Amino acid sequence: VQLQASGGGLVQPGGSLRLSCAVSGRIVRVNVMAWYRQVPGKQRELIAQITRDGITNYADSVKGRFTISRDNAKKTVDLQMNSLKPEDTAVFYCNANIMKLSTLRFDNYWGQGTLVTVSS
Repeated sequence: VQLQASGGGLVQPGGSLRLSCAVSGRIVRVNVMAWYRQVPGKQRELIAQITRDGITNYADSVKGRFTISRDNAKKTVDLQMNSLKPEDTAVFYCNANIMKLSTLRFDNYWGQGTLVTVSS
């Protein structure tokens, strides 16, 4: 199982970015998908998650600015980030709770990080 994240980069304050993450591998089912972020010296922080049925939850720091969405058929999860602030600068990681065909149990998987830098 692999999670491939993309879409990070440099953006000015007030700008927007869209992160995407695609799941690949021999998978039976994908449950909750999420985005986390981490800055140096701090713990990884959950910022948004979405259930298979589309129920979402956001950290207070991003509520109203970020939107998480998913496509169950394509096994992708996106994070639309608007009104970005310098304090949003971090490495962003996608995460998914996945049942592999070979194990038939749910385990947590991480994508590689993608750097988002908000700076003028």
